Amino acid sequence: MIQHFAQQPGTRARRRAASALMPLLALALAACGGPDSGGDRAADAAISPGASDPAAAHDGVEEPGPAAGAPAAPTLPAADGRAAVFTRGAGDGDKVVALTFNADMAPEHATRAAGGERFDNPRLVSSLRKLKVPATIFMTGRWADEYPDQARSLGRDPLFEVGNHSYGLRSFSGPCRTGMPRVDRGAMRDDVNRAYTAIRRAGVPAPVPYFRFPGGCFDDGALKAVAPARVTAVQGDVLSGDASTDSPDRVAEQVLSQVRPGSVVVMHATLSHAPATEAAVRRIVPELRAQGYRFVRVSELISRTRGEDRDQNSREQAAQDQAREQTGQEQGQAQVARNEQQEREPGRGQDQLPGRARE
Repeated sequence: MIQHFAQQPGTRARRRAASALMPLLALALAACGGPDSGGDRAADAAISPGASDPAAAHDGVEEPGPAAGAPAAPTLPAADGRAAVFTRGAGDGDKVVALTFNADMAPEHATRAAGGERFDNPRLVSSLRKLKVPATIFMTGRWADEYPDQARSLGRDPLFEVGNHSYGLRSFSGPCRTGMPRVDRGAMRDDVNRAYTAIRRAGVPAPVPYFRFPGGCFDDGALKAVAPARVTAVQGDVLSGDASTDSPDRVAEQVLSQVRPGSVVVMHATLSHAPATEAAVRRIVPELRAQGYRFVRVSELISRTRGEDRDQNSREQAAQDQAREQTGQEQGQAQVARNEQQEREPGRGQDQLPGRARE
């Protein structure tokens, strides 16, 4: 009994010390990210800005269209079951222009990339950032698979927005380019969705609902096939020709001579196919700014397009589709001839938008 009561004060002291340590232990576990902790939630927020975690819900899941829950980018309404086509913004006199860049890569390019060929263009991206030029990047899913760190960086930079350029750079309407494989009509929607899955998996939290047809080739059936993916087809009214030359001045002059208020300029972010683009941009940007132009993303051009302009865009597209149906064979043959001529030129790239986008 004497021994028992002699130990009791020490026991009570240890219990009081343990009680005092419990809150500190709980704080330490929370900081380390224990179950349901604020640390976990902070880590999740850092990994997954916006609505989606690219590695969570999308692995092996083919979700339609852009990320669900992401801030909605403006689109043009589909008509008669066809995706709307956007070529340029409203010509209301406001001097705005959108630079767009195709980040091209096809599955068959993997071996060439492994051998050191560059299908990315980090210097171009760096120059756009230094010049503070907003831009829209149309990315193939295969490019996102090859360069996930760069895709993530582009997708999380508020200067840029990332659109869809198909998964594997296949033609959605033939003939388009000699040797370019064609996507079966029934697989077109799945190809668009597969690209979105790859882009999100790379870490782009909120790709925009804009799709650019590979090679610039499409027809009425292709527009109907991609409409369920809830995308607006974005082409362009200014073709830079950067995938057909290694001359920056030639690219710059072609762009500067064609730009008008509301223009969408088509360029490439693929060094292998368009080696002159970065130097051309360093000339184009200051010259257009000196003329009073302001650079915007495609989403801003579409959001500025008034209802009547959207209707006019749709009417113009319907007329183009009718003409294309009437002379489809002649247009197809002319397209092949244009692409074959481009392939004979030095520096010819894989994804030059043809004259179809000039309409």
